[in-house]
Amino acid sequence: MKIREIRVPGYERVLLGSDDAAGYQGIIAIHSTALGPAVGGTRYWNYKTEDDAITDALRLARGMTYKNALAGLPFGGENPSSCGMAKLPTANSSSAHMAGW
Repeated sequence: MKIREIRVPGYERVLLGSDDAAGYQGIIAIHSTALGPAVGGTRYWNYKTEDDAITDALRLARGMTYKNALAGLPFGGENPSSCGMAKLPTANSSSAHMAGW
């Protein structure tokens, strides 16, 4: 697994991870931990480009910061995204993988 960090103004950390053998690409975008630990959901989506995936992860992370703040929760915002830009699982392999959950 390769992990690299990119600097994005207004965000605490943005990490890009990839595993070519597994066909995996993912992003963790941490917008803010000013109110507490960053929390957010995970999105799996088939993005056309890495830039599209990064833009979406940044938008979602920022949204979680604001959502938590407006709800009065002691959390910041982040978003981990799994990106299906490389190899996407077939319907059969995806079903088999999910059956194990």
